[in-house]
Amino acid sequence: MEGIVRNNDYPYRVEVCFMPGQYPLYAQDMGIVVVIDVLRATSAMVAAFENGVDRIIPVSTIEEARQYIGREGYIAAAERNGEVVEGFAYGNSPLAYVGQDLRGKTIVMTTTNGTKAINLAKDARKLVIGSFLNLTALSDWLVKQNDNILLLCSGWKDKFNLEDSVFAGAVMERLLDSGRFGVEEDSSIAAKYMYMAARDNFHSILKAAPRRRRIQQLQLLPDVKYCLTPDQSTAIPILVNGELVRMVP
Repeated sequence: MEGIVRNNDYPYRVEVCFMPGQYPLYAQDMGIVVVIDVLRATSAMVAAFENGVDRIIPVSTIEEARQYIGREGYIAAAERNGEVVEGFAYGNSPLAYVGQDLRGKTIVMTTTNGTKAINLAKDARKLVIGSFLNLTALSDWLVKQNDNILLLCSGWKDKFNLEDSVFAGAVMERLLDSGRFGVEEDSSIAAKYMYMAARDNFHSILKAAPRRRRIQQLQLLPDVKYCLTPDQSTAIPILVNGELVRMVP
């Protein structure tokens, strides 16, 4: 267990929940929740804020998002099973927002996994969005917080997935290295070791993933490359009154 802090010589805890269905088991005493959906919802959110969007409204259903199609100032985005929902111009691809001027725009987004996790944890004291794109900015902010932190992986249809868990491990390592945080859950230790195994090549995560073939069939490899490239943004989206806005440092 070398390198893992698992005792009470720290003021705060950081823990990893691998899938939304287990969130109630972890939520108690967790002040800050980081929602993670690396492929691709939270990556798309960070990319949108990096390109100037004013706010993002996460909704649970396609019907809610559909009400915003064609409304001035709004971008309606809906994804299910990795594909853009029929009738929508946007899904959960971060590349759809790269290079655009989104100032003054509001995105209303629903996705298979990420927006579900956000709405599940919306009552947390603070809810922020994590992805490889904002790894360092997010970790630097988290390490300064005086609160327990839960890294909530969105997974895939309420099942475990590799990329969210590895990202959680990357954040975990940085917080543990600060000496201000420790862990008490085995899932948190597992996430750190998964990150240690993948840290030299994040793309190796998906080479081992059974759904790699589906990613290839949907022609999502450019998205995957973008989503697994760290530190392309300093934006930290935070949930305020049900809407995501860019945190002001």
